[in-house]
Amino acid sequence: MDLEERFNLVKGVGEEIITEEELKELLATKEHPIAYDGFEPSGLAHLPFGVFRPMLIENLLKAGIRFKLYLADYFAWINNKLGGDLEKIRLAGEYFIEVWKAAGLDTTKVEFVWASDLASTKEYWKKVILVAKNTTVNRANRALSIMGRKAGELKEIAQYFYPCMQVADIFELQVDICQLGLDQRRANMLAREVGPKLGLWKPVVVSHHMLMGLEGVKQPEGFDENREIDIAISSKMSKSKPKSCIFVHDTKEEIEKKINNAYCPERVVENNPILDYSKHLIFRKFGSMKVERPLKFGGTIEFHSYEELEKAYKQGELHPLDLKNAVAEYIDQMVKPIREHFEKNAKAKELLEVVKGFKITR
Repeated sequence: MDLEERFNLVKGVGEEIITEEELKELLATKEHPIAYDGFEPSGLAHLPFGVFRPMLIENLLKAGIRFKLYLADYFAWINNKLGGDLEKIRLAGEYFIEVWKAAGLDTTKVEFVWASDLASTKEYWKKVILVAKNTTVNRANRALSIMGRKAGELKEIAQYFYPCMQVADIFELQVDICQLGLDQRRANMLAREVGPKLGLWKPVVVSHHMLMGLEGVKQPEGFDENREIDIAISSKMSKSKPKSCIFVHDTKEEIEKKINNAYCPERVVENNPILDYSKHLIFRKFGSMKVERPLKFGGTIEFHSYEELEKAYKQGELHPLDLKNAVAEYIDQMVKPIREHFEKNAKAKELLEVVKGFKITR
């Protein structure tokens, strides 16, 4: 695979790349760059985690990227997830690994790293302190959005460790590409600022899209100074908000019900979650999209690009109900292997039941 093909595969994953020139140089000089994404183990897996994330990683693996999946148990502990119970957080992390396996992710080509293991050396904590000494209090406060927290929500000094630890992780993991969601860009940008000051490198940031919640766009909630990014973070599908979320364990009937109740105004394409899933899930996975309709409503139609679908919807050639029915069917196809894995695999089933019993806290 030539350089241009590799670059396009990685670019296809990123909604924002800082910078494309640096990414091209990295791919030209390093055959297998290291990328990572980190996850606080808590709660049940939803579409962004269990379906979208593995699809993006698959593209990166094709481009020769070595991917590290970071199970951020210490971060979930600091962030008081699952009541701050580290044992429960660890079990949720084991459940996360089962979800990725069920989603078809080739676990022989990715490396799982636990934050509690990475943070077991004095060298790691030296990096954390060095990052902290090169970060102002104001800069740390501005990084609150990486925790899903807003100004005024910090209650413990430990939470100030969070951005410094996240930056230290990047260098401890030898990361070339920070390939996280757009809501994590502040920590990644801090790494780009601090790295050279410590005689280290400046990682490339490839931020992926955040799938919208079923209820559609939400007013900015103060997560970020950039209004557009704030809206994206405020509107994302979150497993802590079950009404706006589709889980990978939902039945076909539950998926259909949730999709049918979703925000999807006729002819409106802006901030339409059903079109969002069509673009970022269905067309990425299947390459085309078939919408089955009764003959009296135009009969079955197939779209070969998202742009074609969006144009038809905007012009009123496709009814919201027909679109919703099709999207529900495709999402069920993507979720089905994961759902069945947790029904048939004894270890996975046991982990699911344990995690279901946890009280979700923020």
